[in-house]
Amino acid sequence: MQKPAPAVLFDIDGTLVDSNYLHVHAWLRAFHEVGLPVQAWHIHRSIGMDGSTLVEQLSDGADDDVQKQLKDLHTRYYESSSALLTPLPGAHQLLRRTADLGLQVVLATSAPDNELALLRATLDCEDLVSAITSSEDVGEAKPKPDIVGVALKKAGVTEQEAVFVGDTVWDVEASARAGVPCIGVLSGGVSAAELEKAGAAAVFDDAQQLCDHLDDSPIAALVGGS
Repeated sequence: MQKPAPAVLFDIDGTLVDSNYLHVHAWLRAFHEVGLPVQAWHIHRSIGMDGSTLVEQLSDGADDDVQKQLKDLHTRYYESSSALLTPLPGAHQLLRRTADLGLQVVLATSAPDNELALLRATLDCEDLVSAITSSEDVGEAKPKPDIVGVALKKAGVTEQEAVFVGDTVWDVEASARAGVPCIGVLSGGVSAAELEKAGAAAVFDDAQQLCDHLDDSPIAALVGGS
């Protein structure tokens, strides 16, 4: 049986698709509607972490019914703005080049299935993808490392045979806990200093800049092992 090729694990929200600020707005409306106003910048600082953790923290431990209402409202408002979802610059080119190098393209996200369907439709890259994760695969999302572990298992590779690409400190922390080097991108709205402090092996502006400098990134080191 042929050994699986090394894999590049890609977060989607804020890394490949310009969606982070749509999430911020959807959460902002949700919290306002239940009478728990939260500042937008607090929400943005939480984007990328586990959704239940986000709600628990930003609602200051509201009861279960309120937390469920918040999640349902977020879903409604996010889906209503989904026409604004667009691939980030260079996203498709980066995935194509990764696949052309003989590496596996893995979409390693903890997005729920309804959001994942919107993101996949926006990316339109099904022919390039080897494996996909979703919230159905783990109980707790980032910064817990579980989703990274699931992505490695689905790709059939070890920690040494993978690189993660993400846009938040939660991505970097989850990757570090899983033993996978992480490349950070600034397209999610988190600074290079914060990504580097969290442990990012390299930081690029966006998918396009990473694609343009792929040979100088940690991804290049995987090619020799493919």
